[in-house]
Amino acid sequence: MQLKKSGALLFPFFILIFTSCTTPKKTLFTQPKENITGIKFLGEYELPFALNYKNTTVGGLSGIDYDVLSNSYYFICDDRSTINPARYYKANISITQKGIDTMFITDMYFLLQPNGTKYPNNKQDPFNTPDPEAIRFNPKTRQITWSSEGERILKESDTVLSDPAIRVIDAQGKFADSFLIPDNLRIRSVEKGPRQNSVFEGMSYADNYKTLFINVEEPCYEDGPRAGISENNAYIRILKFEVASKKNTAQYAYKLDPVAHLPEPATAFSINGVSEILNTGDDKLLVIERSFSTGRMACTIKVFLTDLKDATDIKNNTSLIENKEFKTANKTLLLNMDDLGIYIDNIEGLTFGPLLPNGHKTLLFVADNNFNPLQKSQLLLFEVME
Repeated sequence: MQLKKSGALLFPFFILIFTSCTTPKKTLFTQPKENITGIKFLGEYELPFALNYKNTTVGGLSGIDYDVLSNSYYFICDDRSTINPARYYKANISITQKGIDTMFITDMYFLLQPNGTKYPNNKQDPFNTPDPEAIRFNPKTRQITWSSEGERILKESDTVLSDPAIRVIDAQGKFADSFLIPDNLRIRSVEKGPRQNSVFEGMSYADNYKTLFINVEEPCYEDGPRAGISENNAYIRILKFEVASKKNTAQYAYKLDPVAHLPEPATAFSINGVSEILNTGDDKLLVIERSFSTGRMACTIKVFLTDLKDATDIKNNTSLIENKEFKTANKTLLLNMDDLGIYIDNIEGLTFGPLLPNGHKTLLFVADNNFNPLQKSQLLLFEVME
């Protein structure tokens, strides 16, 4: 989701030379089970605004994933082919025990349609304009999976209904396959199904790449209200897909916290939703809740440890308002980034990174600057405590 914000200008940083480190290949196809008890902030890094790479503008970084074998990172850009055609970037990042040392972009690939062409913008073809949000790399297939939120514009002269999508591409951006979208996640003209710009925001592989989890950012219409400034039972859905069949096999309810801060004025825009998820083993996820309120530059980012084990499968529950007999995913607050005492922007991506020199695992978060000079393309590095 793109957030409209304003605030202080960021200062340019030079992109320096990357120093590589190695990670054992034996971990390539096996997703470890993480027993996370805490995360320790190590440092942040900012990309220069409007950085140009291969005649494209780097920004809108809405998802990040790490490839152990090549020690490189994948970033999806949420440009809806407006500035440049829809695309993803590869990058190298050098980290130390003290934080992020350097980062530089190493490659860029356009996301391609099934017919091999680049995606159009909304003036060229609004029905096929993508809204890229999440990205994950599958080391078994060497393919990339990415999500699009679709579109829901209702106007007398300009109605656009475009379903969300989960697509698979090769490393050069060529279309390979797509997942089957369940009927309750299709866009409709009536208030049923997903809200506009609040659909497939976060995504994570699990079960050694046999399972794909993906979440709806905000509640579907029939599941209840959007998160408010006070408790109001706002439930989103976390969907489970079987990778082999590309079919949705289960859905789970997750309860959102209220919006963190009252907007100014009180009737202005505010939101809290799930911007990313990351599997930690055994149907457990790290879940990012991102809250933004008009009148504040910073976002409030909460990271939760979430367990789906005892949650009810609500795949056949067509309305969480009408049928309230379900159990939500269990969630425990791991970190509220407000407590770090630093400016935190629009965090939308999360991945495990390489090991630190002390052998501890790392987590990297990325913020989407919405191509706004008043926002930051911000990377945050954390050490995982077990």
